Amino acid sequence: MKVSGGRAVVEVMAKEGVKKAFCVPGESYLSVMDALYQHPEIELISARHEGGASFMAEGYAKASGEVGVCMATRGVGATNLAIGIHTAAQDSTPLIALIGQVERPFKEKEAFQEVNLTGFFSHLCKWTVEIDRVERIPELLQRAFHIARSGRPGPVLVALPHDMLEDEAELNMNPSYRSLPPQPHMEDVKQAMDTIRNAERPVLIAGGGVIHAKANRLLVQFAEAMKLPVITAFRRFDAFPNSHPCYAGWLGFGTPQYLLDAIRDADVVLALGTRFSQVGTQDYTLLSKNSKLIHVDICPDIFGKVYAPSLAIEADAKSFLEQALQAPESGSFISGEDHLKELHDKYMEFSEPKSDYAEDFVDMDGLMHDLAVCLPKDTIITNDAGNFFGWLSRYYRFEQENTYVGPTSGAMGYGLPAAIGAKLAQPHKQVVSISGDGGFMMTLQEIETAVRYKIPTISIVVNNNIYGTIRAHQERHFPNRAVGTDLSNPDFAGLARLFGAHGEKVEKNIDFAPALQRAITSGLPSVIEVAVNPKILSVGQDKKEVYEKLMSNN
Repeated sequence: MKVSGGRAVVEVMAKEGVKKAFCVPGESYLSVMDALYQHPEIELISARHEGGASFMAEGYAKASGEVGVCMATRGVGATNLAIGIHTAAQDSTPLIALIGQVERPFKEKEAFQEVNLTGFFSHLCKWTVEIDRVERIPELLQRAFHIARSGRPGPVLVALPHDMLEDEAELNMNPSYRSLPPQPHMEDVKQAMDTIRNAERPVLIAGGGVIHAKANRLLVQFAEAMKLPVITAFRRFDAFPNSHPCYAGWLGFGTPQYLLDAIRDADVVLALGTRFSQVGTQDYTLLSKNSKLIHVDICPDIFGKVYAPSLAIEADAKSFLEQALQAPESGSFISGEDHLKELHDKYMEFSEPKSDYAEDFVDMDGLMHDLAVCLPKDTIITNDAGNFFGWLSRYYRFEQENTYVGPTSGAMGYGLPAAIGAKLAQPHKQVVSISGDGGFMMTLQEIETAVRYKIPTISIVVNNNIYGTIRAHQERHFPNRAVGTDLSNPDFAGLARLFGAHGEKVEKNIDFAPALQRAITSGLPSVIEVAVNPKILSVGQDKKEVYEKLMSNN
């Protein structure tokens, strides 16, 4: 039986195990949407902006461990989708972007909404392809899924010409295929173990490869056996339980000096599934030239991109840890437990939430204290980019795997739509997004999406009426010359209620925990707006000095 191109696309999606797809509807891929009507097992989530749809798909992929799927129309829709595709690229998230394209006879005539999609997205994706014949849909689309989830995962863009989707052909479907991750050579594992055992100050940096390989528990066993301090890479907090005695802290914005010193003083660094990002390495200054680097990664292209390894091992984190735990002992392990305990104690002191409450504003220290007390340990946290993130990274301890969904790309507008995607992937878990007022305004229309599909996420909006991160940079580099960073905002809580969500505004700390509990029990998508002091721009800032200056000005 002949089927249309649109139906062939959906048949492949079903074969590849797709359960959710996120889109803004478009006329250039209507036949795909029509075919989805015949596949009720694939839920189509129609968002209010393509940027929101792409963030939902990316958050869903992170929280589910499966390939995320987003769809948009040609040109205008596709370019709106780009922010989520870029996020998936930098976060190594498996994502398929299905984009309608202009009709084949009209190409290169500056047709309506025409963009060279494969060229435009080529540097953002692992692979881009335009399918110009309906017979090739199973072959090329299945290959796209394979590329997205294999090796170092990432986004793949598939362009689908409008007229091709309406063509018909016999459908020759192949089974879904997956390749096994590369296995390490045992002699390399043994060499790595010998190097670590003979080290005096070794450290381990755990990245997204640990999370992708679902190797969190193996990493705990390995760290305990080797008595290794474990540090999580930028925005990979849940790669290792933060209260575990082997945990030393995290890399990123605001990494404490004790931890940077420990890494730079390390004689051996074991990097497990991390690409050494600019933020995590403090502008590529993290490692000392005197440190031996053992770099384990599923993608050999990573090796030497930032730091030249003494030993490079092409393997996924899980297979390396499995072999390392089975490797015969040789040599002696010199590093003492005192160093391990000292690092963990410093982290616990640094990350202890302060129960500071304020009456005139919400003190972020006290808010983080209440969040830590009130939320279940399996709560999934998502976040936007913004200066509020300093409080989250410092004071919220991630104790369980698969509890953090955040953008290493630093994309604003990510928090709410990513929470929607994560909640759809893990409906039994509480999902809380934290955003600043600047980031939240970029995708707040997706409150309506959450209401329409009955997705009960909780959005905490930290409102200081400024672009706080940029204001902090202004104050540092151009003091008393603020420009372009002041904002005016709506009543976020009232706006949420207009959408049909639960909304509350909190102006002092004592009211936050009860508001959070009401949001949880409401069973509705919820927005909690918290008013914070615009003069306190960063975590650890001297609050006493701020208040004294405020009083003297009054």
